[in-house]
Parts: sequence; structure tokens; C-alpha cells
Amino acid sequence: MDLRALRLLIVDDNRNAAEIVKSVLASVGAQQVEFATTAEKAFHLLQAEPYDLIIVDQNLGKGDEGIVLVKRIRTDPHSANPYLPILMLTGYTEQRRVKAARDAGVTEFLSKPFTIVGLLKRMEALIHAPRPFVRSEDYFGPDRRRRQDPDYKGPERRKRPPEGA
Repeated sequence: MDLRALRLLIVDDNRNAAEIVKSVLASVGAQQVEFATTAEKAFHLLQAEPYDLIIVDQNLGKGDEGIVLVKRIRTDPHSANPYLPILMLTGYTEQRRVKAARDAGVTEFLSKPFTIVGLLKRMEALIHAPRPFVRSEDYFGPDRRRRQDPDYKGPERRKRPPEGA
């Protein structure tokens, strides 16, 4: 994987943690990496310049401001790119936090401490295997369902397009 052409934004209030992520990404060619330490600063940067991908810490500032940022990117009418691939990093992996990130519209999720291989696999998925986006009354973001269940017969069953379509 070569990240030379991508413009990346890392949002983390811990500069040392952000530098670690930047170092890993630099090892595979990332050259255009910027930082933000607050959700507000990140949203401002996203409005000012186009980015290809954002990596955001879930626990910014006083709490789950990373979640608030993701929701804002996805739903704010002034958002420059609601389809932006978003990787969320967190040291907190309780089920409620993972669900909150998923429901906010993150594209991928990775727990800290992470491995280099884990980070690069998520980056590869973001770049080479983008998920389709879904819009409903209370959600906009990447399709949260990762696999088809051929045995499910309920009313929300996804219909597959005909072969060749």
C-alpha cells in the first residue's frame, strides 16, 4: 500500500498518540498528514481543504467528542464531504462505545493499543474496499452490516441486484 497521494487528517488531543499514527503511515509513504487536537478545529480544516481520509480518536476533550465530530461530518449541511472515510481509534472498547461509533457513521474502528498490521489493514479496507452508504430516518453513513445472512427473512432484508446488473 502506498499512501503518497493521499491527504490525511489525524484528530487526537494526545499529540504523542497522533505522532505514532503518523509514523506508521509515513512508513508506507504518507507525506500529507495534518493534525487537529479538537473536533472544532478538525471540522474547520475539513471545510477549508479536501482530505481523503480522517483518523479520529473517540475520546477527544471532555468525552466522546470524536463521536460528535463523526456525526457532524456525516449530517451537517455545511460538511464538505459527508462520504469521507473515517477510521476511529479508541482505548475504550466497551460494546456501547463500539455501537456509538458505528451508529455515528464511522467507516472502520480500531482499538488502542493497536498493531501496525491492524492499522494498515483498516487503512487498506478504507481505500480499497469502500462500503456503500445508507440513508435512513436516523442514520447516514457506511452500511453497518458487514455480512449477508441468507437465512434472514425479515422485512429489512436487503435485496440483491440481479446478476449482471
